[in-house]
Amino acid sequence: MIFLGADHGGFALKEHIKQLLGQKTEDCGAFTLNPDDDYPTYAQSVATRVLQDPENNSGILVCRSGGGMAIAANRFTGIRAVECRTSEEVRWARNDDHANIMTLSAQWVDPDQVETIVKTFIETPYGKDERYHRRVQEIEKHYA
Repeated sequence: MIFLGADHGGFALKEHIKQLLGQKTEDCGAFTLNPDDDYPTYAQSVATRVLQDPENNSGILVCRSGGGMAIAANRFTGIRAVECRTSEEVRWARNDDHANIMTLSAQWVDPDQVETIVKTFIETPYGKDERYHRRVQEIEKHYA
């Protein structure tokens, strides 16, 4: 399952992604455009759902910069959230770093590339090289 979340700054882009992916997603909010909402609420909602089945779940978070969502999501042990602006960044993040949440900047991501970026995130498996697994285990060991 792919869990989606966004604050007011990423609301429109999240809605677009939800339309692109259809039934493959669960929307974790915001459910309406509220200029006074706060991104940590949605990062927490997505992160906790991803952690319920981390082998099969992933998440996409959107805010104006993408950075705030990444900071908030990475506070949860087992989450590896990374901000991506290109499909190549996504491919490396998924393969090398086993990223389970991708954050997007509604301000800086090229709208014409969103579909490609999201598709790359979904279709790129975690890399199988021992070094990638070792690094992820090191993160979990030292930062849990």
